[in-house]
Amino acid sequence: MFKRILIVCIGNICRSPTAVTLFREAMAGTEIKIDSAGLAAVKDHPMEALAKVVLEEHGHTPIDHFGRQLTKEIVAESDLILVMEKHHLDGVFSISPEARGKVFLLGKWQNDREIADPYRQGKPAFVHTYALINEASHAWALRFAR
Repeated sequence: MFKRILIVCIGNICRSPTAVTLFREAMAGTEIKIDSAGLAAVKDHPMEALAKVVLEEHGHTPIDHFGRQLTKEIVAESDLILVMEKHHLDGVFSISPEARGKVFLLGKWQNDREIADPYRQGKPAFVHTYALINEASHAWALRFAR
């Protein structure tokens, strides 16, 4: 069983903290630790305001979050790493080649769907990204419930 799940995107201020919020809610009642990091993190910055607004408008309480950079140590501590886009796989492997086998797309159960970055694209992009992340997070949670 997975004990530590890491969600990775680029800046670690939009997609991955959104996914952590949704994943933690979907996995409530388990002891699985869910966290995030970025391949080119906007370190120490809070969650993007529009990402936070969209979560709140959908009835979620966003996590307290500050961007952090993905490191070899963070990868080593994680049992499962979920990324947003296919090129993020290579980003993780360049930091830690031994991570092969534990890194997958968040959208794996939606035919390996990629989830594009909504940063600086306006609220409709954030709403669309939220919907994709919500669907993917619940699909993963269903696999863990079995």
